[in-house]
Amino acid sequence: MKRATRALLLLAALAMSSAARAEGADYALLSFDDLQGWASDDHHLALEAFLETCGDLKDPAWGPLCAVAKTRPEARSFFELFFRPVLVKDGNAPLFTGYFEPELDGALSPSDRFRYPLYRTPPEARAGPFVSRREIEEGQVLAGRGLEIAWVDDPVELFFLQVQGSGRIRLSNGQVLRVGYGGHNGHSYSSIGQELVRRGVYGAHQVSAQVIRNWVRRNPVAGQELLWTNPSYVFFRKIRNVAAEKGPLGAMNRSITTDRSIAVDPAFTPLGAPVWVEKDGRDPFRRLMVAQDTGSAIKGAQRADIFYGTGDEAGRIAGQIKDPGRMVVLLPIQTAFELVPEGEG
Repeated sequence: MKRATRALLLLAALAMSSAARAEGADYALLSFDDLQGWASDDHHLALEAFLETCGDLKDPAWGPLCAVAKTRPEARSFFELFFRPVLVKDGNAPLFTGYFEPELDGALSPSDRFRYPLYRTPPEARAGPFVSRREIEEGQVLAGRGLEIAWVDDPVELFFLQVQGSGRIRLSNGQVLRVGYGGHNGHSYSSIGQELVRRGVYGAHQVSAQVIRNWVRRNPVAGQELLWTNPSYVFFRKIRNVAAEKGPLGAMNRSITTDRSIAVDPAFTPLGAPVWVEKDGRDPFRRLMVAQDTGSAIKGAQRADIFYGTGDEAGRIAGQIKDPGRMVVLLPIQTAFELVPEGEG
C-alpha cells in the first residue's frame, strides 16, 4: 500500500463519527466471511457506484475513506480494510422490491393525444398538506397556472412515473426531457396493489406493477377510482446537466447506478453507505450495492428497493421483485465499533 494511502487509513481510524443507534433496532457486528458470496462479487463496480456520492457525505468518518476511494485502490481490499459489516434488524421480515426509470411518450404542448400533464410544485404545496390526487385530477386547481412541464398520453404510466419519482419523456422531435422528484402534496402513500388484495381481486402473490396496469386498463372507470385511493401526488422538476448514459438522480442528488444502487430507510441505513445485499427469490443474487436513494414505501432496517435501470425491460423486471433475503450495511470501522462495542453482537 502506498504511503499516502497508509496515512489516509490512519486518519480514517482516528476520525470521530456521529454514530447513533436507531430506536428499536438491534445491531450485530459480522465478518466478511459471514457475507454469502462476498469473494465472488465484482467489487470494482460497487466502488464506482460508491464514488458517485461519497464526496457528499458529511460525517467526518467518511471523508478520509472517500479520499482513498478516489485513488482507485483494489476494490475488495478497500472495503475489507476500511469497513466492517453490521447487520441491523428491527423485528420486521426483510423485503426487497425493485424500481426503475420509466420512459413515456410526451409533448411540450397539450393535444388530443397528449392530455395528461406533469406539474411543477405549486407554491402552496410547499407550505404543508395540499389537496389530494382526486382533487388535483378531477378539478382545475393546477390547470392554467403555467405549472405544466410536459403532457403525456397515458394516465396509468403517469401514475407509475409518480411512484418511481423520476423518468424520461420522449418528445416527438426526438429529444428527451428528463424529470425528477420535485415535491408532493403532503398526503401519505397508499398502495393500490394492497387495495386490490384487500378487495379480493388478487392474492398477494399475484400482484405486480404489470398486473395492476392491465387491470386498470381493462376497467377504466373502476381503474381511475383505484388510482384515486392513493391520495399522494408527486410533482416534478426538469433535470438538466445529467448525461444521457447516466442514471437518474437519487435522494443524494447524484446519479444512481443500475444493479448497484438501492433505496433504503435512512433511519437505519446511512445514505451513501455500501450495503451487502443477499436477495433470494426467483433471481437470487449476492452483490455489494450502495444506499443512494429513499422512497415513501421504503421503511425498516431490512427493507430496500433495487434500481434496475431505464425503460420497459427494466420496468418489467423491477415490477416482479418482491423477495426475501438479507442486507448488511458496511460502516467505517470507528463507526461500526461505536454502534457495536466489542463483546456485543
